[in-house]
Amino acid sequence: MSPKSVKFALPVLLVAPLYSWGFSYETPSISPESESGYEEKPGWEAESFAVAAANPLATDAGYQVLKAGGNAIDAAIAVQMVLNLVEPQSSGIGGGAFLMHYDGDEVRAYDGRETAPQDVNGELFMQEGEPLPFNDAVVSGLSVGVPGTLRMLEKAHAEHGELEWAELFTPAITLAEEGFAVSSRLHTSLANDEFLRQDPLASQFYYDADGEPIAVGETLKNPALAAVFRQVAEQGSAALHGGTVAEDIVERVQNYPERPGSLTLEDMSGYEALTREPLCTPWQQWEVCGFPPPSSGHLTVMQILGMLDQQPLLEAPLDNGVSSSGWLHQFLEASRLAFADRGRYIADPDFVEAPGGDWSLMLAPEYLEQRSALIEEMSMGDSAEPGNPGELEVSWASQPEQPEYGTSHISIVDEEGNAIAMTTTIEQAFGSRIMSDGGTGLAGGFLLNNELTDFSFVPEVDGEPVANRVEPGKRPRSSMSPTLVFDRDTGELVASLGSPGGAAIIHYTARTLVALRDWGLSAQEALDLPHAITLGGDVYVEEGRFPEATIESLRERGHTVSERELTSGLQAIMRLDDGTLFGGADPRREGVVMGD
Repeated sequence: MSPKSVKFALPVLLVAPLYSWGFSYETPSISPESESGYEEKPGWEAESFAVAAANPLATDAGYQVLKAGGNAIDAAIAVQMVLNLVEPQSSGIGGGAFLMHYDGDEVRAYDGRETAPQDVNGELFMQEGEPLPFNDAVVSGLSVGVPGTLRMLEKAHAEHGELEWAELFTPAITLAEEGFAVSSRLHTSLANDEFLRQDPLASQFYYDADGEPIAVGETLKNPALAAVFRQVAEQGSAALHGGTVAEDIVERVQNYPERPGSLTLEDMSGYEALTREPLCTPWQQWEVCGFPPPSSGHLTVMQILGMLDQQPLLEAPLDNGVSSSGWLHQFLEASRLAFADRGRYIADPDFVEAPGGDWSLMLAPEYLEQRSALIEEMSMGDSAEPGNPGELEVSWASQPEQPEYGTSHISIVDEEGNAIAMTTTIEQAFGSRIMSDGGTGLAGGFLLNNELTDFSFVPEVDGEPVANRVEPGKRPRSSMSPTLVFDRDTGELVASLGSPGGAAIIHYTARTLVALRDWGLSAQEALDLPHAITLGGDVYVEEGRFPEATIESLRERGHTVSERELTSGLQAIMRLDDGTLFGGADPRREGVVMGD
């Protein structure tokens, strides 16, 4: 079926396969979009399988893997490796990821979240008793956690993969060696970043002598990344977590000027990807399955939705294609309450107990009814306090608000009905702004994460420990919300979805679920809706997307409202009543959906 959402021509050129198994990769001839920004997309219908990702080249790689007989896990690996190449600001082997997987029978949650080095302590981001300025912490060796994406994908592939591990790297290696056309999104990200030029490798690779970023449409090759991918294809994740690649990563982190980090070879080799029990929560006719802590995503999303279900029904939650001010008020107030609980309780479960010993207490109907009753006609502003779902002696501290462009989401449903929802990240755009060439000495490479700035900078408040404080080997709290949805009566898959967006991932995911279930919108229509968020204080609405009357109505209810760019990167695939699939890609980014 021809792509309905792709605005690029897709003629293909046969390229000799790099490996001798059944997968022969064809390089698509895709011209980058002429400009970035919001662009309407009609979505994609498919009979048997579909893949949605944040860049057309990555989507096409997953599509070709599925066509060749690979399954959802196989396609996810190919997609991630191409994303590392063409969207380096967002994710890659220098970062981490959460993967939800459905094999037609069971849902599993694979944890590839980065971990803190063994030599850190709660004072990591403190200086003379005060938290470091946020960007000073980010752009440093201090912020780099032990990468986990490769180990996680390797674990999932060993348990569920169909095609050989090595051949799944063919698309990324081919594109890295032959080059790809730089998109306007990558060009704009490079132009707008004030720190990446400070890194010697990145400045030589992405910028000219005058500091100008590589132009839209210019062919970019990445021989260093191709060489690293070849090692990983042959040796597995051990090629990243040991040997010359790990040595180069550690050297760059430990020798970062001014603020070096403590990452060691032992930290790299000792990293372990985990399989966790997913959280599956009944929500009227659906069961929503999401990631457990250290992600705060599912718990916070379902708290918001659970509180909204307790609110009076509105006659018109949608008003001329945007959410009404009445519904937005309920949504924002529920978000304030849920984020207060998030800030107090949620952290790495290997270090912090759940309230009352059970995370599900945060989603108990009686508890959410109590919390929802706090929502009144006027906004509570920044005065929302955490509730008490179960006894736990921890304190809470606000997190710095970090701009979020360094995450990506992948949704895939294969021909056998297996599905994945995977959110993958290096945290900020271009992460820590430290680039590694893997010790190859070649041009290019990959970027290292700044994931440790997801920890609370302050280790304790009023003598009580903060749940999300820095500790050796700990995984920082995340907002990533990869989500799989099922019909409660039949058990059949309904949808796969997720988004980048920092803490706002939670709002994007929750609002999309409401739009799909309660408002009857298609996957693409749901993703097109304008955003409104609050992290507990001011309200931010998507710039230029809401009528002034809606904004003024929120202000009359006591909200402090301002407009800003809210660049989500939602992907969603939904199974329709007739069994076919319909996928949507966020109009705010360059992603597309493909399927047959």
